[in-house]
Amino acid sequence: MSKKNKFETNAIHIGNEPDLSTGSISPPIHLTSTYVQEGIGKNKGYDYSRGNNPTRQRLEQNIASLEGGYDAIAFSSGMAATTALFQDLNQGDHVIISRNVYGGTYRMTTQVLSNHGLQFDFVDTTDIQNIEKAIKKNTRWIFVETPTNPMLEVTDIAAVSELCKKHNLFFAVDNTFMSPYGQRPIELGADCVMHSSTKFIGGHSDVLGGILVAKNKELAEKLHFIQKSGGAIPSPFDAWLLLRSVKTMAMRVQKASDNAMVLAKYFDGHAKIVKTIYPGLESHPENKIAQKQQYSPNGDMVYGSMVSLVFQSKLELDRFVDKINLFSLAESLGGVESLMSVPYFMTHADVPKEVKAEMDLVPELLRLAVGIEHIDDLTADVDQALS
Repeated sequence: MSKKNKFETNAIHIGNEPDLSTGSISPPIHLTSTYVQEGIGKNKGYDYSRGNNPTRQRLEQNIASLEGGYDAIAFSSGMAATTALFQDLNQGDHVIISRNVYGGTYRMTTQVLSNHGLQFDFVDTTDIQNIEKAIKKNTRWIFVETPTNPMLEVTDIAAVSELCKKHNLFFAVDNTFMSPYGQRPIELGADCVMHSSTKFIGGHSDVLGGILVAKNKELAEKLHFIQKSGGAIPSPFDAWLLLRSVKTMAMRVQKASDNAMVLAKYFDGHAKIVKTIYPGLESHPENKIAQKQQYSPNGDMVYGSMVSLVFQSKLELDRFVDKINLFSLAESLGGVESLMSVPYFMTHADVPKEVKAEMDLVPELLRLAVGIEHIDDLTADVDQALS
């Protein structure tokens, strides 16, 4: 299958080729821990499933093609992927990270990895000057999440890439909120892309996974070595579920994004909402940057399915949560169903209060992960919940 085909075609066919031995249109699930060797030192490319597995390899080929990378490396969760990426650093190395990064990333870096001699500074990466000021002699990487979780701050990926080239720094992007369909950081100059494949790649809230996409062979080999050595791999069944789901990713992501845009416009200016945060709104401070980098391979705008709302009070937020029917209170996003969470007490519960204050994260903020239900039903539901 040629990588010159359109995104939707590659999502369906690359890594999902029919099984040659049986003709099965759906690729088999290789539920095996080990492989019979042809002789000492001779095998068919597989010796132990921690190191490689045909089903996992199919998934890695698929996601690498969609992100435009050299190769992909799959893990058992998004945090397993992020942790593996940071394991390529050495004691004393310094990393600059987006200030509104996912709470799990903040917890891992500040409470685990920092104990092993790694240094982290959390910076407002929407301002390139802030990033440059934070660069030290021992800075090795810049790790950007864009849009951020849950404040939806948007960082100019191409501009950060140029800054990294200037200072000879490695550049990684957490692309979970956008998916390969909505944003392709490697095309914009990133060295590595990270996904929690639990989210849009999986898309059905039924599988955990993470994946890294490397721009070049050298990085891919390093990350595969870490994957094999650490063993935080997805099961063959999980890899197969992700391969199944990625076939419909383009339609799901576009529909969820379109729904979110309609709801964001509905919330914007509503009397009971103090602030509506959504990159697709002209009122968003980085709307122009979002227009420049958040679009499908076909050129359609994809502002994402996440909408953050600041209510007048925690009581008003609680009333909305109690009255809403189609949004379930749960920590995740990217699934076909609509979800909601209160990050201050949920995804970012481990973040210190003073840091939350610096992030402008308040108890009155509700994060909506808009699904692909009919927009008329979603609109009617939020309307009655705000009444």
